[in-house]
Amino acid sequence: MCNLYRMTKNASEVAAWFDAVDKAQGANFAGEVYPGYTGLVVAEGAVRPMTWGFPLVLKGKQGQPLKPKPVNNARTDKLETGFWRHAFTHNRCLIPLDQWAEAQGPKGRMTRTWMGLPDASLFAVAGVWRPSDTWGDCYAMVMTDSEGTAASAVHDRMPVLLDAEARDIWQQGSPAEALALCRGWEGALTIDATSEPWARSAATPAQQNLL
Repeated sequence: MCNLYRMTKNASEVAAWFDAVDKAQGANFAGEVYPGYTGLVVAEGAVRPMTWGFPLVLKGKQGQPLKPKPVNNARTDKLETGFWRHAFTHNRCLIPLDQWAEAQGPKGRMTRTWMGLPDASLFAVAGVWRPSDTWGDCYAMVMTDSEGTAASAVHDRMPVLLDAEARDIWQQGSPAEALALCRGWEGALTIDATSEPWARSAATPAQQNLL
């Protein structure tokens, strides 16, 4: 599951890369994006700021409302179920990023392993988005089985990476055509196992939110 990624390009660079309109002027977002943070998304031909994670409303033991939980990853095999169905059918988007990270190592001492595409300073992964009363427009990253890919050495799931042709199909194709794209990346990946500690206040191993 992906609970951290880097996106260091500004909105105008992303707009030029994806031939989209820049509608993110003045938006604040960090180079490292965690669940619940603001990231950039390409949706409906425009680069827009959105919150990473669909809000999942929770209740306490006495029925009292609790702070919503950001569900930031959507499993491929769940895209046509109730929580994701409408967004997958009607609101597919692109999530631009430089790299994504996974946690490796023993609990309490996990470190970051970063993955990306060789010789690509920016690429797109599949996403879905929807408006919400809680955080405004929000998005989730689509995850698939990594078996048979270079990423499988790090984690059993990975984001659905999209090349230029697949980006158009993901955004404009039918749900069946989009679902056919949800497979592991068969090409080369860069894998950088670092000594950077995984756990920070913004994202800990417990924040692995996927439906």
